[in-house]
Amino acid sequence: MLNDSRMRILIAPSGFKESLDAVDVAGAIAAGVRRVLPGARVDTAPMVDGGEGTAAAMARATGGRLVPVRVEGPVGEPVDAHFAILGGPGPRTALVEMAAAAGLRLVPRDARDPGRTSTYGVGRLIAAALDQGCERIIVGCGDSGTSDGGAGMLQALGAGLLDADGEQVGRGGYELARVARIDASTLDPRIARTRIDLACNIYNLLTGPKGVARVFGPQKGAAPEQVDRLDAALSHWGDLLSEHAGTDLRTAPGSGASGGLGAGAAGVLGARLVPRFEVLTDHLDLDRRIAAADLVITAEGAIDYQTPNGKVPAEVARRAKRLDTPVVALAGTVGRGAALSHAAGIDAIAGIIAAPLDLAGAIERASTLTRDAAERTLRMILVGTALNGGSNDRIPADSGAALSGRGD
Repeated sequence: MLNDSRMRILIAPSGFKESLDAVDVAGAIAAGVRRVLPGARVDTAPMVDGGEGTAAAMARATGGRLVPVRVEGPVGEPVDAHFAILGGPGPRTALVEMAAAAGLRLVPRDARDPGRTSTYGVGRLIAAALDQGCERIIVGCGDSGTSDGGAGMLQALGAGLLDADGEQVGRGGYELARVARIDASTLDPRIARTRIDLACNIYNLLTGPKGVARVFGPQKGAAPEQVDRLDAALSHWGDLLSEHAGTDLRTAPGSGASGGLGAGAAGVLGARLVPRFEVLTDHLDLDRRIAAADLVITAEGAIDYQTPNGKVPAEVARRAKRLDTPVVALAGTVGRGAALSHAAGIDAIAGIIAAPLDLAGAIERASTLTRDAAERTLRMILVGTALNGGSNDRIPADSGAALSGRGD
């Protein structure tokens, strides 16, 4: 009989975009693990990357609270959003989750043109946090449905984005091509007294071949001609921001975060662009929890060539690799270039869909699929560990070799 009470498994997944948040994914994986090892010591650490669910997770992790706010959404309609006031010592801090006000899930599928959506609601969330007396604001970047370079956010905070006639331009990324001058004199004066950090993926750039429009535009619904139009508008915007800030923001690390929100915040609000896990994982005590585990299971909606560039599974794996803890990643889809993730420390990758299934069906059954995949994967790990000469009592702490096929 397997002595599963000694096994320690850390479950540290991201959410599945437009499907399950990180808490739900962690719960589904834990349920699958307990089908195989009901007595295992399972530690769930839902990972936040700045996208959907970040504010709720950070409020829970710090003993803080969520503050509901109704704001203008990415297509101009009102949406029920929120931000978190974090607990703990230090200055009163708000975590503004940009996806709560301008996320892709808030953009109807028949309205997905990132040149027309706006981050105006994000600016309203920042203003609401200032109204609550917050002295520091962390903006979580991820899962955006926008590519307006943060222009809407700036307009909501009082900045003038003026055309050649001195009139405020409209909403959306295409309008950036019309901006002739940035007037920050009308900006909310509280911004100058507030520290603003953008927790972002520093691999995301505003312009160039790897810029916002070309990398993420198609994912947000842009056709090729729309990508070209948006790229030109963002390039013009990058020139204006760089001139205004006195530093080149066009290809600065993190400038392309959340459709260029990073560049707009850095160029006009004086925000710092900070690697997201540097800001967020400190509150989760992740390194200590990895060190205490025999196995780490992470997950994301897709594992592909982008995963090593700042995605949750790769960040978890890099930390685990330093501690010699094996890592398995579950994925909704295993895409092109997924094998690149092995160099980041992911020892094995498993898809959660075992039979042909359309997207709608996969989203509807995501929790069940994830649970069942976790069960299948753990059973395979136990067989591999046994074949590799491991003990039947627990997964040995050095079982990374068994998982990845590496010998002594």
